[in-house]
Amino acid sequence: MAEPIISSSIFSIFIMLLHLILSRSELHINDQLKVTTPPLPILPLPSYSQLKWQQREIIMFHHFGVNTFNDSEWGTGRESPHIFNPTRLDTNQWADAAAHAGVSLVILTAKHHDGFCLWPSRYTDHSVIGSPWKHGRGDVVREFVDAFKARNIDSGLYLSPWDRHDPRYGHANKYNEYYLAQLQELLMRYGSVKEIWFDGAKGPNTPNMTYYFKDWFSMVKELQSTINIFSDAGPDVRWVGDEKGFAGSTCWSTINRTSLSIGNASIVDYINKGDPKGTDWLPAECDVSIRTGWFWHKSQSPKKLSELLEIYYKSVGRNCVLLLNVPPNSTGLIPESDVRRLKQFRQAIDTIFSSNLALKCSAHASSQRGVGSSDYKPENVLDDDHLWTYWTPSEKEIRGGDWIEFRALTGKIKFNVVRIQEAIGLGQRIKKHEIYVDGEMVAKGTTVGYKKLHRLEKGIVEALSVRIKIVEAKGVPLISSFGLHFDPFWNPKEEVDT
Repeated sequence: MAEPIISSSIFSIFIMLLHLILSRSELHINDQLKVTTPPLPILPLPSYSQLKWQQREIIMFHHFGVNTFNDSEWGTGRESPHIFNPTRLDTNQWADAAAHAGVSLVILTAKHHDGFCLWPSRYTDHSVIGSPWKHGRGDVVREFVDAFKARNIDSGLYLSPWDRHDPRYGHANKYNEYYLAQLQELLMRYGSVKEIWFDGAKGPNTPNMTYYFKDWFSMVKELQSTINIFSDAGPDVRWVGDEKGFAGSTCWSTINRTSLSIGNASIVDYINKGDPKGTDWLPAECDVSIRTGWFWHKSQSPKKLSELLEIYYKSVGRNCVLLLNVPPNSTGLIPESDVRRLKQFRQAIDTIFSSNLALKCSAHASSQRGVGSSDYKPENVLDDDHLWTYWTPSEKEIRGGDWIEFRALTGKIKFNVVRIQEAIGLGQRIKKHEIYVDGEMVAKGTTVGYKKLHRLEKGIVEALSVRIKIVEAKGVPLISSFGLHFDPFWNPKEEVDT
């Protein structure tokens, strides 16, 4: 039988189709090779939990305990549990207040320096067990975590290392065993805890006491691996060094943990500013109370809205998270005056930052990494992703002089606040920057980090162009977000001194 014969014309068409398929595949591979990769990170980098924490911006503290009924800030440890009797305690009301303030994490003082425990601990009777509240069968910690969980608000806990009541305090092994036992109770009994708060407080005439912080921290991470541990020295979040809520005008998230120790007053300036050469990512948390004291006192009132906004600009606006204490009163409720102030505070922040006037501008830059690529174009700073999309200039050996500029599309823009954010997922980089409005320098600063807010000293300006110049950086800068905002609540002449 004769074999089939393929005509030359059909064979030619087959060869042409094969060449076309192969050439298209080659073009696709070449296109992939031409895609510009992101720049190398600059170490150290934040962990996933640290990034989530940073994005919270404002979190809340509740100081509550026997001091609430004793008009005191530091209890003696000799208070009778019988004085703790919050007849109207309602943690749902606390959670509602936090929700109205736009807060996603709240920390409770499970035990303060007086040693009184807000939960029925198996290891002491100096707790709600001895209280007339709910006939000794109450549990503030349980009610707290349940109420906040129902509103999708995360919980945190503070267990004071200093205990002025327990006789084991001053005996290192015995007290550290006691402390670890209570730590295990809290972290195993009440579900997920997103932040645990430690300090090194010791008052005058205190017995010599060594805290086994390394043991404590190891136990915490074993029980809840995604938790953030706060202390003067981290390991996840550091103290800012004051209780005014103010970070340094220069504030690095990086620092050297080997230079830190908990309770050491000599490190205050260092932790307030951070360290550009730091080997550890350890961002700062700014703690301050809405009132003068940390516990509720009938004679005190909440801070004015202008004061809270000043704190916001000098904490969140300086690359930190604001921890705002709001103390329940002796009935067990957040005072209405404080609830109103929290609502005003949130409404003011939303009024200022919900509208970004830079969206009425076109974006231009000195250069762009991967020319023609959309991955690093200047317009990326105007999208909704404040972490992983960004503008970055082209690589060069010596940094300095890179800029990104925003030009109004229709008429002048009226604003008094400039917001700049870095893509900190690849490291903190900017060391110095300047802001120019229609060619005139109106502000300058050092670090940026997750968020830098400039309230212009000259007040409200109307401009056709705004340029951010990166004067000095640790590497190629990455700007993830930019905003121009109008703050109607601020008068430069009334600024609170730092």
